[in-house]
Amino acid sequence: MREPIITSLPKVYPYRWVILLVFMLINMVVQIQWLAHAAGARPAAVFYKGQFDPASFFNIDFLAMVYMLVFLVMSFPASYVIDTFGIRVGISTGAVLVGTCGLAKGLFADSFTAVVVAQVGLAVAQPFILNAVTAVSVRWFPLRERGMAAGLSALAQYVGIVIAMIATPFMVGSDPAEPGYGTGFDKMLLVYGGLTFGVAIVTLALLKERPPTPPSAETLEKHGFGKGIRHILKQRDMLIMLYLFLVGLGIFNAVSSMTDSIAANAGVEDSDGLIGGLMLIGGILGASILPVLSDKLRKRKIFLVICVGGMVPGIFGLAFAGDLSSDPAAVYTISLVSAFVLGFFIMSAGPLGFQYAAEVSHPAPESTSQGMLLWVGQITGMIFVAAMSVENNRYLPALMVVFAVLSLVSAVMVLLLRESPMIITEQDRAAAS
Repeated sequence: MREPIITSLPKVYPYRWVILLVFMLINMVVQIQWLAHAAGARPAAVFYKGQFDPASFFNIDFLAMVYMLVFLVMSFPASYVIDTFGIRVGISTGAVLVGTCGLAKGLFADSFTAVVVAQVGLAVAQPFILNAVTAVSVRWFPLRERGMAAGLSALAQYVGIVIAMIATPFMVGSDPAEPGYGTGFDKMLLVYGGLTFGVAIVTLALLKERPPTPPSAETLEKHGFGKGIRHILKQRDMLIMLYLFLVGLGIFNAVSSMTDSIAANAGVEDSDGLIGGLMLIGGILGASILPVLSDKLRKRKIFLVICVGGMVPGIFGLAFAGDLSSDPAAVYTISLVSAFVLGFFIMSAGPLGFQYAAEVSHPAPESTSQGMLLWVGQITGMIFVAAMSVENNRYLPALMVVFAVLSLVSAVMVLLLRESPMIITEQDRAAAS
């Protein structure tokens, strides 16, 4: 579908902040549901003992991996719905699924089978929301604010992951030395389910498609869905971005999904969630700072270079913490610092990359370019998590070394990007002055 040529004068409306807040909230609860079990995988295995084979593919780690698996199937259909019918239809579809499946997951938390079924429904909902980040920013925000809007949307995702990583261990028995080890998952999932249902209702009530007049002065037509994909695949910079997300998002998905197992590999006995939590806290800070600076300085490439280069020491620290010291306390400290550094840079690259991709692939639909970036990252994320989780995490240490090597290659590839040609227009320059 081609969007009409915009002829009205650009104008911004205060309601854009309501739209952004609502979108941030629904993004947040989707991520909470994704990793509700990840930070406490070992105690969760105790809670569901006897309901699954720990050595099989359908174990606790499958609850995180199913998001990636389903995304591979649903990403393009979700992007098509968003591009064809708009963000209200697309996001509302996701909100209905999120609300019902999140609540069902809490109500039937004692059954591992029921939790898996609800998790599949949540995974179907995810791309209807996640793929709409740039579409929301384009419809409601001027060009000079879009990096910030994408950064805040990503920040909400990271807040959701932080809640799952840090709050979950406090709501369940995570300490193997305590008598309540492996309890509390039913109450935790019910709390998350009620929160998710409430946010879904708010989203359905407040979400609007677009403001009465456009927020920016672009006048080019948008390609339809199929033509947009063909256009994207012809763009040199988009091909580089697809590689960077293939590696970077795959690593992020794997580390986020396997945070408790990575902690165990570093010699940490308590599933306290701090390694994953500090990674997300770093990501929140990075997503609050770097996209805003990118908008203000009207630069995209240099910040992408900084993000990809900055993730290298974080990955190396997590991969080789045990080789750098024999002291368990020192290994844990190195892992915590490395997780923070990794989060700050790799999680800032997400919103910057989405906005950069939307600009260099214009006039392809925004949700199509974003959906493709997410799609390739889900492929590698799924492969990485599967490889790290089989045979009781036998291959996890080797995969961490592979991540370190891939991060070095990515740091070279990002240098080949060119600056975004759409970072600023004459009309936006005049509006900003």
